[in-house]
Amino acid sequence: MHPEIEALLDQAETRFLKGEEIIAFKRQAATLAQRLKIYEFLREKEATIFQPVANKLQESFPNQKEETLERSLKHWVLVLRYCAMAMLLNDLNFLEQRLQDWVSGIVEAHQTQKVEATVCTLLETRLKELLSEQARAILQPFLDQAKSMIVDSNAQE
Repeated sequence: MHPEIEALLDQAETRFLKGEEIIAFKRQAATLAQRLKIYEFLREKEATIFQPVANKLQESFPNQKEETLERSLKHWVLVLRYCAMAMLLNDLNFLEQRLQDWVSGIVEAHQTQKVEATVCTLLETRLKELLSEQARAILQPFLDQAKSMIVDSNAQE
C-alpha cells in the first residue's frame, strides 16, 4: 500500500483525520488514480513498447547471440513490470528488493553490461515516445533506480 495513505489510515484508527490530513489523503488518492492509469497503460502496451526496442537491439548488436539479446530484453520486461508495481505502490524499497535479488548478479555473470545499457536507453527513448511528460515524471524515479542498480553499478565494476 502507499506508505503515505497507510500512515494516514494508521492515524485515523485513533481519531478523525484533521483538515490538512484529509486534503493529503485526497491528494494521495488522486495520485493513486494517475499511477493506476499509467500502470494499466504499461500493462496493455507491453508488446507495443518492447517490439521496437527488440528490433533496434538486434540492429545495434548484429553479431551478438540471439539468446543473449533475448535474455537482456526479458530482464527489462521484468524490470519495467517491477517499476510499474513499485510506482503503483509508490515504494522504491519494493523495487530495490526485487531487483537486488537477481538482476545485477545475472548481468555480471553473463557479461552483458553493454547490451543491458543499450536496452535501458532504448526503453527510455520508447517510453518518451508513448507516455506523456506527466506520466514519465511519475514513472521516472523508479526507472532511474533500476538503471542505477543494473546499468550504473555494473559499469563501475
